[in-house]
Formats: sequence, structure tokens, C-alpha cells
Amino acid sequence: MPHDAVTGRVRLVGAGPGAADLLTVRALRAIEGAQALLYDALVPAEVLALAPAACLKIQTGKRAGRTSMKQETINKLMLRLARRGREVVRLKGGDPSIFGRVGEEREFLEANGVEVEVVPGVTAASAAAAQFGFPLTHRGEARRLLVSTATIAGGAFAEAGWAAAADPETTLALYMGRDQVQSIADQLIRRGRPASTPAIAVENAGHPDARGMPGTLGDLAAALDAARPTGPVILLIGEVTARAKIAAAADAVSPRRRASL
Repeated sequence: MPHDAVTGRVRLVGAGPGAADLLTVRALRAIEGAQALLYDALVPAEVLALAPAACLKIQTGKRAGRTSMKQETINKLMLRLARRGREVVRLKGGDPSIFGRVGEEREFLEANGVEVEVVPGVTAASAAAAQFGFPLTHRGEARRLLVSTATIAGGAFAEAGWAAAADPETTLALYMGRDQVQSIADQLIRRGRPASTPAIAVENAGHPDARGMPGTLGDLAAALDAARPTGPVILLIGEVTARAKIAAAADAVSPRRRASL
């Protein structure tokens, strides 16, 4: 059968920070209608269970520092399944447009004649701020949010580009920076951000077992080292993080979810 005889569709879907009740309605419908589901390592079982029993489920890995399926292999797999007429969902943690390689995957699929839809999701920075009771922007404290990663291709530390993050009215949300905290602090302090700037590291943002590790820019590395997190961590640096309510974080989990715990 020629490749263009039957062509399915690929949806690049954000699973949010992990809790099933933080999925968007559109994401839920996409998962429920999937015939093939390619999911990242951080997508929990409760979200995967929403897919039909007959759905083909393939774990693609994609967790920092661990062996995972190569991006080229994922691209070819999505294409192969779409050419078989399947409704394909590529399920990514958080929002696919934030460090989710959505641009690469969309370009590849569209270049090969496959229809693509991107479904946004709740990103870890938003989930962490909501759960721990602080805003990402706040009048007089933070007039901008800077979303960044501390690493570049190959996992190396990004030595450049830290000047914008040194502005005291910037809330810095750092993804994939857990192992680079001291280097991040050194870069920001060197550029004038006070070591006393409030900061918080959040493990498993959006989950009932989320953990907030507050500190300052100067001592956050030591706090993380002592806490020894094993789950995904997002770093938030800025004056607004001083408003975090660590003890009350469990209250940010919906009553419906708390009843099921």
C-alpha cells in the first residue's frame, strides 16, 4: 500500500506536571481517542490508564541523565504509525512547547505529509507556584518571568546568557538544572544578583507528594544536596518565592484527589 493511501494524525500532547486532574480537556480527549501512545518516562500510570485498552503504548524514555530512545527513532516511529492510519498521541510531560522538542517533531512530520496538532499542557513552573502558594509575577517584585534551562546540547552547562536573569525583578524558572545549582548561583551572583535572593526548588511539582525546598540563591545548592531529591526538580529564583507556603502545599491538591489518596 502506498504511504499516502492512508495517513493518520499525530497529536503532540502536554500531559502537564503528572496529576491526571491537571490535564486539559483537549489533552484528555486526545488520550482517550488514541490508537497509539508514545509517552515519556515522567508520564504517570494514572494518565496512561486513560487510554483505550486496545491502544498501543510505547515508552520512549526521555528523562535527563538516563538512557532513552533516540529522537530520530521517535520521529520515524510516529511517522510509521501515522502512515498506517493510526491516531497517534505523542505524550510529553508538562507543556510540549517548553523543552519538549515540539518544533523538531512537528517539522519532521509535516515535511513527510502528516497532519500535526499541538495540545498545550500545564508546565512545571505554573504547577509549582500554584501548589506552594506564590505568584510567578507580582507588582513591585517581579515584572517578568524568564523560562530557561541550565544545560545545552550534550548536557553541558550553559556558560552564556545569564545577564537577563540577573535582573532583580525577574523570576527565573529553571528546568533541567538540578545538578547545576551551584554553577547557576555563581553565574547570577557574579552578574549582580544578591546571594540573599529567595529561591525554591520543587520536586514533583503538581503531585500530592511534591516537596518544596526553600532557600536563597547562595544556599540552594546545599539545601538540595541535603534533601537528595530523586524526582524531577524545577528551580525558581526571585523575590516572589519568599511567599511560598511550604506547610500548606498539600492544600493545593484538589479535594477530589485528596479523597483518593
